[in-house]
Amino acid sequence: MFSNTLKQILNPKHTLVQLADEMPWHEFDLHYQHLYSETGMPGKPIRLMVGLIILKQLKNLSDEEVVKQWVQNPYFQYFCGESEFRWNAPCVLYNNFIISSPKFGNELNIKQLD
Repeated sequence: MFSNTLKQILNPKHTLVQLADEMPWHEFDLHYQHLYSETGMPGKPIRLMVGLIILKQLKNLSDEEVVKQWVQNPYFQYFCGESEFRWNAPCVLYNNFIISSPKFGNELNIKQLD
């Protein structure tokens, strides 16, 4: 069965598509890669975690709500780096707290990476 990628089916003029295509994702990777360990359970991709924090702030959502909307919204998924639509949550909430983890901070300052 052939399936289309999110890039092929989403409106290229949608704000989140344009923002995702202009974001300096590689700079986030460089900035946060030292927080990841080579041992133990692999961490979630940096783009996913940073993307969820950005979406949470842009849309004024709780941790739980941003994860719920990510499952339902292909634009959220594309913004966070997915190439195909996913039906499962991108991460597990522990006591409704994961997006604002100390690893990435409660607030993300994009200008900090300039």
